[in-house]
Amino acid sequence: MRYIRKTLLTIYALLLSQAAVADTTQDSFVGNSACASCHDAQVQDWTDSHHDLAMQEANEKTVLGDFDNAIFIYEGVTTTFSQKGDEYWVKTDNENGELQDYRVAYVFGVYPLQQLLLPIQNDRLNALSIAWDARNESEGGQRWYHIYENQEPVTSESPLHWTGIYHNWNSRCAECHSTNVAKGYDGERRQYTTTYDQIDVGCEACHGPGSRHIELATAGKVDRSQSPAEMGLALSLAARGQWRRAPEDDIAHRVTALTDQTQVDNCGRCHSRRATLGDYHYGQSLLDTHRLSTLESPLYWHDGQILDEVYVYGSFMQSKMAQAGVVCSNCHNPHSNELVAEGNAVCTQCHKPETYDAPAHHRHSVTSTGSACVACHMPSQVYMAVDARRDHSMRIPRPDISMSIGSPNACTQCHEDKSDAWAYDALQTWGVNSSFQDLKLAKARYSADRGDLRALPTLESLVADGSQSDLMRASIIEQLGNLGSRQLPSAAAMLLRSDSPVLRASAVRALRGVEPIQRYLMLRPFIKDTNLTVRMEVAQLLAGIPASELRPQDTADLEPLFEEYLAVQSDHLDMPSVQLQLANFWIDRGDSTKATTALEEALRLNPQLEPAIVNLVDILRRDGKNDAASALLSSALKRIPDSGSLWFSQGLHLIRLGQTDEALVSLKRAADLENEGSRHRYVYAIALNDTGSGPEAMSVLERLNASLPGQPDVLNALLAFARDRGDRQRYERYRSQLVALMQATGQR
Repeated sequence: MRYIRKTLLTIYALLLSQAAVADTTQDSFVGNSACASCHDAQVQDWTDSHHDLAMQEANEKTVLGDFDNAIFIYEGVTTTFSQKGDEYWVKTDNENGELQDYRVAYVFGVYPLQQLLLPIQNDRLNALSIAWDARNESEGGQRWYHIYENQEPVTSESPLHWTGIYHNWNSRCAECHSTNVAKGYDGERRQYTTTYDQIDVGCEACHGPGSRHIELATAGKVDRSQSPAEMGLALSLAARGQWRRAPEDDIAHRVTALTDQTQVDNCGRCHSRRATLGDYHYGQSLLDTHRLSTLESPLYWHDGQILDEVYVYGSFMQSKMAQAGVVCSNCHNPHSNELVAEGNAVCTQCHKPETYDAPAHHRHSVTSTGSACVACHMPSQVYMAVDARRDHSMRIPRPDISMSIGSPNACTQCHEDKSDAWAYDALQTWGVNSSFQDLKLAKARYSADRGDLRALPTLESLVADGSQSDLMRASIIEQLGNLGSRQLPSAAAMLLRSDSPVLRASAVRALRGVEPIQRYLMLRPFIKDTNLTVRMEVAQLLAGIPASELRPQDTADLEPLFEEYLAVQSDHLDMPSVQLQLANFWIDRGDSTKATTALEEALRLNPQLEPAIVNLVDILRRDGKNDAASALLSSALKRIPDSGSLWFSQGLHLIRLGQTDEALVSLKRAADLENEGSRHRYVYAIALNDTGSGPEAMSVLERLNASLPGQPDVLNALLAFARDRGDRQRYERYRSQLVALMQATGQR
């Protein structure tokens, strides 16, 4: 594989020699050294920053870990770190669980951990899951450790093993650790030809290619009064703005409103939980080049706090700071990656210190950690076992929400020996009044994910509430779609008219359950939406519209959309999730052959991808290949014996084969494994009742109704079971519950 690192000075010299005949229609990347003569202070700040050290060739100056025949043992595998001359080597388990020697090609990051990139087959680099803890020894660092040490064991059979696709540098890491990366995956050959122009995150990673700018600067045609385009730059990131706080004010305000999110979106390209779409073009919105994750479980808590490794963008965009026009560079030096001030001084740039940086506000001793603004408003979560990252939603501690939905709060994250109730009482004693609206939101979102229709009125009002962040409203509209809200079409139509691509994209996704022709009529105006994420979602949802229901002109309008969808996906055929999306697209298009090919490729990349297994079983069954479907399920359950979705799929498959007794065993196993949702237990109860086990079926549904209330399907089944048994008392009880549910949700 060609890992191309172009020599910066060579590029610069070549560029200058050709300045007289430069093609101004095609900008190129020139490297940091070409920027230093005019921007020395910025380059000095950048040097040795985390961006500078994001990726380095492995040598004695860059490798931090112990390679003096150090040994690390994890799940019975002994990994050895050693040197051979100037090279660094690791002996560890390969994809088959066998020990193999690997040369360390590059190191990734410097603090609080450093990972190793090892070359493996098919021109790939993968990040070893055993990393060097770069923290001080007093903090528990200066050791080799496994990044999943506090989680379920990861062995060679696991999709998360270091040799698998989820630790692949080419696909998962390179875009954000180097400059101008082209992944270069060949789906037919299953091989990478990944290139980059600068090994680390250089000036042009954020500011765009610099050749035109240097050409104009060399000719003396650049001054600070010009627009970015006049300077030969793709975009401007100078969005700090001017802030003013009158003496009588507690908080400063922007003098002029922030007109766009270019800077934040530019940072969000890497500092967000997202998937890459098409080629990156500087200055576009984040959703024009990436598919952003919404505030869905289990990525976020239902109140919007970070849970999984979601980075920063998603939490920050919920914050009052973002809504007030704060951007990343108001708090961070983008070149050094350091804060612009120390401690609370970052916050008191805008927040009056006499009001906020005082015991009267934070109720802690000024010498305690609790006096720090970030301690209460930006608590951290630990990822990769040692990396503490702060939640940028900058909310106040809410122990009352913690008591309702189990989310964390800053009080008990610090006072670990205390309860949420203790923290709530303390806040009440201090006279802290929390927003009831926020509590309603968190509880409604929590209930919605548990299938409780009683959450509908609250969510329907919140999705129309313009004071909520776009990202929160986008997440809510998708929950309304999952619950089958009768208000969904009107709510989605409202969000589809929004200028925010986040809202439009989620509104599209929410319409999956809407009747096909109504869905088409609602989405037809967005076939040529200006935003790529929105168009991709529209393509996915319109793929299944029956051709017989469309006019020839409608079909012609859809063809370019589908072609674009397939072209974008073709750049990412190395990702199991993309293959699964393609399979669903082809299923909707009625092409089971292409769907099968995509599912088989998804399972080659991740043999434990449960949705792909379930979908492939369904296709095999529809094609009359029941033996193949049975074999696939049997082998999958041997690998993943605790998969409720696979036991459920096997139960349904056996019912279709007429093997009722065996089916009930599988469905019971699925029901026993179900921790979230209700479908497996509901179907198991129906199957029990249909096979003559009415009392047991009633018992299953009664327990389900008690643990996950507010589900009309469960109540209707209980009504039917009670009626068939002549149990008048139970019948009236569940009829009353159903009537109350319908009244509460406006579903009568």
